[in-house]
Formats: sequence, structure tokens, C-alpha cells
Amino acid sequence: MKTESTTIVSLDGFQLTIEQVEAIARRFEPVALSEEAIRRIRESRHMVEQMVEQRQVAYGVTTGFGKFSDVVISAEDTSQLQENLIMSHACGVGEPYPVEVVRAIMALRINALAKGYSGIRLETLTLMIEMVNRGVHPVIPQQGSLGASGDLAPLAHLVLVMLGKGEAEYGGRRLPGTEALQAAGLKPIRLEAKEGLALINGTQAMTALLCLALADARTVLESAEVIAAMSVEALRGIPKAYDPKLHAVRPHPGQQESARRLLLHLQGSDRTSEQGELRVQDAYSLRCIPQVHGATRDTLEYVWQTVQRECNSVTDNPVLFAETGEVISGGNFHGQPMALVADFLAIAVAELANISERRTERLVNPQLSNLPAFLTPYGGLHSGYMIAQYVAASIVSENKVLCHPASVDSIPSSANQEDHVSMGTTAARKLRTVVDNTRKVLAIEYLAAAQAIDFGEGKLGAGTEKAYQLLRTNIPRLEHDREMHADMVQAEQLIRAKSLLF
Repeated sequence: MKTESTTIVSLDGFQLTIEQVEAIARRFEPVALSEEAIRRIRESRHMVEQMVEQRQVAYGVTTGFGKFSDVVISAEDTSQLQENLIMSHACGVGEPYPVEVVRAIMALRINALAKGYSGIRLETLTLMIEMVNRGVHPVIPQQGSLGASGDLAPLAHLVLVMLGKGEAEYGGRRLPGTEALQAAGLKPIRLEAKEGLALINGTQAMTALLCLALADARTVLESAEVIAAMSVEALRGIPKAYDPKLHAVRPHPGQQESARRLLLHLQGSDRTSEQGELRVQDAYSLRCIPQVHGATRDTLEYVWQTVQRECNSVTDNPVLFAETGEVISGGNFHGQPMALVADFLAIAVAELANISERRTERLVNPQLSNLPAFLTPYGGLHSGYMIAQYVAASIVSENKVLCHPASVDSIPSSANQEDHVSMGTTAARKLRTVVDNTRKVLAIEYLAAAQAIDFGEGKLGAGTEKAYQLLRTNIPRLEHDREMHADMVQAEQLIRAKSLLF
């Protein structure tokens, strides 16, 4: 289905942002090539045509692929070579990616090809652009990429639809590729020299997953801080631990920013305490929020910058330099930069869940607070938030398994020609799950903190009051046991919708 958005994202290969990738993926913003990109694409294509005409030996243009790189292909077979490449490489398995991931992959691939170093024809790239803009979304299985030579299998499934093969989602229906194109008023193309390789040799699947995970992780982090502040109030915590003087002497930027935000959310609160009033120090899950959340904040910033660079990188092979006439075979398709940061961010986001679950435990455990056991006024007859904490603990445990790094693994492929691979797409897929899991754990703390606040008195802070009222507008106080699942889903949805970003 064609988007109604009037904001067009201009792709030139150099300026695409993670925010724009999210907008294209989730808000269906349309895309177009810049004039400069069109010029570079044409120059690069002219170079390929000269190479074929002069029968130059160039990897993937006039030779086979991988271990077959020493097999020279005749000029009359170059087109068939490219189509065979796509069909043979489209062997992904598993559930298909959601539409938002497919759109992000397509946007990133268009942007990489727009740089003009890949030798693709303008009309081929135009078809992919029209597919994005008219809502033709190839069915791309999630499993099957080694993350070097890029995301071969996922991208091959994308290109299949451009050839009138494979399957695509269009207008809410899953259709054969040729029918989906026809329904959108588009026609399949026939690939020419280098085009198949140019389309599938790149890191766009793992980078797309990272872009969307980063956007979600940022929302999760900012939501975690106002939810944590609510727990501080519910437990009569000591905000002196967030004093800027303390954080200035250990000047990690994320730590300082998290402390600043906690104080903003707690500003004007009557629900906190002073050092020595109730206790001298809080437990780490309250006292060390800036240090733990701040480390995640710094990690997110580092990963953001790394992925932002990848969004505007040339990641295929060989790379054509039209200005010098050089064709250089290298390894820009290798996903190691994305693999490492995906694993790093998964660990950092999982820590938000770890410390959140510990705060939830303090809220429900009467031995650790002055609150009713499991936050129910009718303990025994009612269980209150007892099992909600179980769920949080289960999810935190699952995250620990998922945080085993994928990037430390490598299995040689292509008869040992490709003898080190990144597993970056596996790392990025795991990251998305960790982010989703962490959101669920925070939703449980959100519910528990609001319930705990209901047992106290006094004015809430500037940010915590907004967060509390938002939750209570949607979810009533738990007086008697009810189906907790529905509350947890609704609280999670409030976080997902960025409702807590004050």
C-alpha cells in the first residue's frame, strides 16, 4: 500500500540518519535519489559496461563468486550469472522479518548503492525505490546470514522479487513476487553484469536491525529513568546520591546525564528522604542508578555513532572507483564492526533489566521495604505482584543467555575461501530480543512502583507525577487480584509508544 506521507527522504549515500531509517521503516516515509547520486550511479555503471566490453577479469563481473572467483564467465553469460547468483543465494530459513525491518534493509541498500561505487544501473535501483514507496515488501527469512560476505541470503530474497520471483507482502497480503509487483503497477527487471552482486553484497540486514534496536533502546533507557525515579519515591530513597558534585568527580558523560535526569524527575517530591533520616545509604539498585544507567547511556552513544557510519558506507565487493578506473577487491562486506557493537549493546541494555528487576524485588519484598507484602492489601487471599516479579526474573535470566556474544564465533564457508565470518546478523537479531525483553521488565517495575506509591502519601516529583498519572489513566490500582497479563501488556505499550519521554 502506498504511503500518504509527504516527507521525502533524499538518499545520496552520505547523510542518512538512524532517525530517518526509523521513519522510512515505521512511518512509511518515501525515498528518492539526489541528483548528485544519480550522476555517480551512471558514471559507475559506465565503468562496468566498459569492463564487460573489454573482457577485463573482475571478480563478480566476469568471474564466478567465492571459491569460483577464478572461473572466467563469457560476456554473453554475464546476465545469467547475476540471476543465478540471486536464485542460488536465496536460501534463508525461519520466520520472515517484520515489514519495518524489510523497509529499513531496502532503505539502507538504496543509500549504499547511491554512493556510486557499485556499478548498478539506475533503472534497477529505481525499481527498489518504487517498491519502498509503493509498499511492496519482499518476504525475507530471518535465518541464514553469516554476516560476511555481508547479508547474502536475506538480500537475495529481497532481490528475488525484483526479478518477479520469490514472495512479497503487498496491501496486507502475501503474494508471489510477480503478482505483488503487478498489483503495485511495477514490472520486474533482468539483471545485467555486476548487478546481482551489487545488490546482495552488503551489511544491510544487520545494520537495519541495529538501527531499529538503537531507536528502541534509546526509548527504553529514557523510560527506565523515570520508572526508576518512581521506585526511589516508593521506597523513600535518598536522592543525595544523584548530586552533581558527586558525579563531577567521576565525569563519565552518561553517568552525569542519568543523575541529572533522575533529579529532574524527582524535583519537588515529598516522597524521598535525606541521608540518615531513615537509613544512611540505599541499596545499590537505587543508589547506583546513575552509574549503571549511565554506562548503558555511554554504550548506546558509542554504538549509535558506529552504526551511523555504517548507514553511509560502501559495503559490497568489488568496489569501483570511476575517478581512477580502479576495481579493488576487498572486505568491506565483513560485518565485524556491526557484530561487536550489537553484542556490546545487548549487554548494556540487559543491565537495565537486571537492575530494574532488583528494584521490583525491593518493592514486593516486605523484608526490604515498609510496604505490604507483594503490594496487596489482602495478602494471603490475594497474591498481588508476587508472580509479576517471577516473570521479570525469568526474562532477566533469558537475557543473560541471549547476551552470550555471537561475534566470537566463526565458521568457515565457501570451501574455506571465506574463512572468517562475523555472525553479525545473529548478534543483531539477539539484540532486538534483548531490547524487547528489557521493555517488558521495565513495564513490570512501572506497575509495581505505581502500586507502591499508592500506599504512601505526599507530593510526587515533576517527572514521576506525569508517569504515575499516565499509568493510572490507563491501568487502575490493583485492589483485588485480576489477570495481570493485560496490565503488563498495556504498561509495556506505554513505554513502546514513547509516552514516558518527558
